[in-house]
Amino acid sequence: MKIGIVSPYAYPRPGGANAHIRETYERLRDVGHEVRIITAPWGDDPPARDVIQVGQAIAVPFNGSIGRVTLSLRLEWLVSRMLEREKFDVIHHHEPFVPFLSFQILDSAKCPHVATFHAFGGFSVSYWAGRIALDRYMNKLDAKICVSSAARHFISAYFPGDYKIIPNGVDVEFYANARPFPEFKDGKTNILFVGRLEPRKGAMYLLQAYAKLKPKYPGTRLIICNWGPQLGKLRRFVHDNRLQDVLFAGRVDDIDKARFYKTADIFCAPSTGQESFGIVLLEAMAAGLPVVASDIHGYKRVVQRNVSGLLVEPKDSDGIAAALERLICEPALRVRLGEAGARRAPDFDWSHVTAQLVGVYEEVIGKRRAMV
Repeated sequence: MKIGIVSPYAYPRPGGANAHIRETYERLRDVGHEVRIITAPWGDDPPARDVIQVGQAIAVPFNGSIGRVTLSLRLEWLVSRMLEREKFDVIHHHEPFVPFLSFQILDSAKCPHVATFHAFGGFSVSYWAGRIALDRYMNKLDAKICVSSAARHFISAYFPGDYKIIPNGVDVEFYANARPFPEFKDGKTNILFVGRLEPRKGAMYLLQAYAKLKPKYPGTRLIICNWGPQLGKLRRFVHDNRLQDVLFAGRVDDIDKARFYKTADIFCAPSTGQESFGIVLLEAMAAGLPVVASDIHGYKRVVQRNVSGLLVEPKDSDGIAAALERLICEPALRVRLGEAGARRAPDFDWSHVTAQLVGVYEEVIGKRRAMV
């Protein structure tokens, strides 16, 4: 098959949906399919391999984070030329209601369309106000996918229908076989956070919990991977509270990220909400780490309570501190939770996820041919 994958998030910029797209692109190519990624460029980003850039992306606040929309006065013409040249068998849209790239492709392309919905959150003014207009595009989709039951609950509240659940995936072997950083395997208990430093990821609550634990357990270290708008605020908290052994590792590449997972003893995901899934949870489980995570809809379907991790109320630094303290004091519990997570992670391996996606593509292509 020739497959077009549409990213509204200025691929290959970092982000959960773009990570999903990158992995499926690689796996689909590995099994012999021809794949192109259709996206809008951000700034002067050079195009990546097999990436078709259309229009221009601009940043807008969305769902507690930063989203991007595609703009161009020539968008219809650019999309029509691209479709005529590429002749896709199927096009897979990610978050198709992010303006305006998918809208134009849905209006112009005659091949079958599949869409994956990733988002989860509270009340959406844009979905509620735009239901009538967006219904037209929803009806152009041959198959609809959600990455979790949380994402399905969110989108179906505005657009009821039949949604398949195909989860995010993880490269289990990559994380399981990563090499730890020897300089941090010095006897300290390493607590790891991976995520964009923005309010909804909850890093400040983790820092507050660590500040309560550090005097009692001086042999601990907190490692924070990534960056974001809260970085300055987090650094000031560390300075003002004279916290020791806090490493701001910054944005790391995939290899170093996997190495930090294997370096850690405990993984913490203190997000406050609006998470549909939590890929970082899968990465930690694949690396064999016990998890402390917020008890939110998108997380508790991945981390099994008291089996592969401990769940705490969101925005509760005392609860985070108590869960971390339990794991610091009980090495055997850390091992048990980590081993359970490692056993569960292969259920989400990208090989399984990709096979499910190919099944959907074949189904919609077959149905469309049968109608001709």
